[in-house]
Amino acid sequence: MKTSHLIASLALSILGSITSGSAKEPIDYVNPYIGNISHLLVPTFATVQLPNSMLRVYPERSDYTSDRVNGLPIVVTTHREKSAFKLLPQLSNDPNTSISYNYDNEHLTPYGFDIELDDNNILATYAVNHQSAIYKIDFRQGAPSIVLSTQNGIIEAGDQWLSGWQLVSDQTKVYIYIESQESPSKITKLNDQAQAFCYAASTKTVHLRYGISYISVEQAKKNLRREINHYDVARLAKDGRAEWNRTLSRIKVSSTDENELTIFYSSYYRTFERPICMSEDGLYWSAFDNQVHHDGGTPFYNDDWIWDTYRAHHPLRTLTDHQVEEDIIKSYLLMAEQMGTGWMPTFPEVNGDSRRMNSNHGVAMIADALSKGMNMDACKAFEACRKAIEEKTLAPWSGNKAGWIDEFFLKNGYIPALQEGEVENDPNVNLFEKRQPVAVTLGTSYDYWCLSIIAHYLSSHANKKKEAKEYADMATRYSKMGYSYRNLWNPKTCFFHPKDSKGNFIEPFDYRYSGGQGARNYYGENNGWTYRFDVPHNVADLISLMGGPEMFVKALDDSFSEPLGKSKFEFYSQLPDHTGNVGQFSMANEPSFHIPYLYNYAGVPWKTQRCIRKLLRTWYRNDLMGIPGDEDGGGMTSFVVFSMLGFYPVTPGLPVYNIGSPVFPSARIQLSNGKVFEIEAQGVSPDNKYIQRAELNGKVWDKPWFSHSDIINGGKLVLVMGSTPNKKWGTDEIPPSAN
Repeated sequence: MKTSHLIASLALSILGSITSGSAKEPIDYVNPYIGNISHLLVPTFATVQLPNSMLRVYPERSDYTSDRVNGLPIVVTTHREKSAFKLLPQLSNDPNTSISYNYDNEHLTPYGFDIELDDNNILATYAVNHQSAIYKIDFRQGAPSIVLSTQNGIIEAGDQWLSGWQLVSDQTKVYIYIESQESPSKITKLNDQAQAFCYAASTKTVHLRYGISYISVEQAKKNLRREINHYDVARLAKDGRAEWNRTLSRIKVSSTDENELTIFYSSYYRTFERPICMSEDGLYWSAFDNQVHHDGGTPFYNDDWIWDTYRAHHPLRTLTDHQVEEDIIKSYLLMAEQMGTGWMPTFPEVNGDSRRMNSNHGVAMIADALSKGMNMDACKAFEACRKAIEEKTLAPWSGNKAGWIDEFFLKNGYIPALQEGEVENDPNVNLFEKRQPVAVTLGTSYDYWCLSIIAHYLSSHANKKKEAKEYADMATRYSKMGYSYRNLWNPKTCFFHPKDSKGNFIEPFDYRYSGGQGARNYYGENNGWTYRFDVPHNVADLISLMGGPEMFVKALDDSFSEPLGKSKFEFYSQLPDHTGNVGQFSMANEPSFHIPYLYNYAGVPWKTQRCIRKLLRTWYRNDLMGIPGDEDGGGMTSFVVFSMLGFYPVTPGLPVYNIGSPVFPSARIQLSNGKVFEIEAQGVSPDNKYIQRAELNGKVWDKPWFSHSDIINGGKLVLVMGSTPNKKWGTDEIPPSAN
């Protein structure tokens, strides 16, 4: 009765595994282990949390290959970080804090896990709520003890409770309050940062429940009591399972291929990993002004790397849950106020805005939401976006005010590059991240175009003629600045090419390898081949710059066939983010995601259909290495969700979706307004990936795109699929651009 196999079987049943013969639900297709091993970087962790909840955990180890875990997790405070606090169950009443465990028989779902530790002598079973959780810990021998420790804080203890805090940043603390159902025989203080419950030798099972907070220990206790009034881990797991099923059922797809269903629902689950809701019973802590605030009835969201997520993650949420997206936007506008700068955040985290990466793509998130009819304070949003672009420096990874590089951009329309050996002379520039002048110029061109979309919206909704004209004038000016990418176009090579401050192209130059580590001297994480296509707002103009559709198609074809040029070792040692290669195309990094869809703009949509299917088949699989690069909290997997459904938002800010090649025979998307958009792909199969003909809402459809307004009130897209391309379909009208 006490064998490890029986314990594991019981635990798996507790976590809600499907019994033989019962129908599977969406949650049963989620595999949190997909991507836990990487080619170079670490794409995913096996995350346990409810959708967008503040409390999330995963096994604390380097990656899936590690044979040891560093205790049981309590709370991960920022995406891809380690757990704050550690829970250390031990088989002795002589506990210690420096311990790691071998582990076995781990089973994990989005709402809980079980794991055997210490040569199968300890079984821990876990289930999670939004701000609280339960551990059930079974001991096979010994007089057990459980240590709660913190690396940078204080732990206190009472009769059947432990509490404490850990410093997350200079100002931000996370707090815990934990209760034991079983009475410890003694409490041992190991040091200020660790306390232990020691139990009698007759105690074989310990039940613990805890709450977390960013406000106080007392609030952590309130959060626990508000959410959980029992110690039943199976009951909590059942509740969590039901919530995940409700959430994932917003999109229902059919397939006879269980791997396809697993890839899809595992990707969809990842899109709820961030941002997290930090409201705690009407209150929230903000690291943006180091204060506790009342949320006024609107949940406060945080932890979102917008550079990654504006492309597909936010548009996916806008389509399926606009209320949450509106709450997120309101949260970010509050952050702009609380920082005192008025600047739209770019990388909001629990610790504040880290300002990572380049450009200010929060403006794209706003423009996209407005273009799709969402509610917000548009004037406030415009000012936050404008200030972020015009008052903050454009130097990557910097939160400083604008400096001379920014003045240069306003005057000349591009960020100047340094010549080889030239010393950096702008103090705003991070010496590792560099200027990234091409990436910043292209990204800021897009940001300005997005700003023009917001200004145009305000002009058309202004109550006074004077105000309308002022916004219209700004829209015109920002639209012109949206063409700044032209200033780095090299007509001889048809690439975006860095220039120095005198207007000279940097020479000699290799679009694969010039730029040092991560190509940061000129680009950013990706090389010149990726940034060759980084004009998502004006593909039509990019086609014109390249000499027309035929030359543009050749450039796309070349990007998928151009060899690395060096050994993989040399290539990836310089460009570790540029993985998932098909030629020079990188499936592993966000600036590449729209590139396969660009064939639609050149009159050859069948090439988009072929390309998308190949990329999905090659790089997104139901295995431990099934994600090609960093899955930045929905940044990558939302691309998978859209692409498997059969369409993608190439240009956030323009309410248009490009048609690709759906994977499923049928899909039903519950839209934000309760309506349903269906996609039916007749005859679809791995070979039948080409669209032969189509109908949208009962009408013949010969465009490789549709608008948000075409589907938002519900509708149906019917695609007849075949194994050879219909090269005439989808050529009548290319997708719109800024032109």
